[in-house]
Amino acid sequence: MTGIARTRMLRISKMTDYAIMVMVELNASSGEVLSAQALADRSHLELPTVSKVLKLLVKTGLVDSYRGAAGGYSIERDAEDISVAEIIAAIEGPIAMTECSIEEGLCSQEANCGLRGNWQRISVAIAEAMENVSLAEMAQPANPVANPLRITTYA
Repeated sequence: MTGIARTRMLRISKMTDYAIMVMVELNASSGEVLSAQALADRSHLELPTVSKVLKLLVKTGLVDSYRGAAGGYSIERDAEDISVAEIIAAIEGPIAMTECSIEEGLCSQEANCGLRGNWQRISVAIAEAMENVSLAEMAQPANPVANPLRITTYA
């Protein structure tokens, strides 16, 4: 193999990361209704970003919104009952490694490829792992993993 070994990561989008940050702040408010501006300030994010995230979280039922002078946002359920997978799905859509692992007919190579079943297995394993981590757990400080998952590829 030629080329330089590079480390790549499987990633969620920044918007999903920000959604988890906003959800952690909502959870920390202990049921208090917070404005989008207050959430932006507490999470150190830009207001337009927080507003976009909140819109998606409200749409999927993870967050309640209230109108009026005392309006704002609050978390819908206990943090122990909200999984990271739910938050990711609210922002990204279904958790899947490839399009074909979600639905038949989305890939032009489907007729010539036998990998769909294996990609589905991987997608299910990842989704289950994320289902097993709650928002409450994400809100707690944790020590970084000594050897995080890294995938080495060769150019």
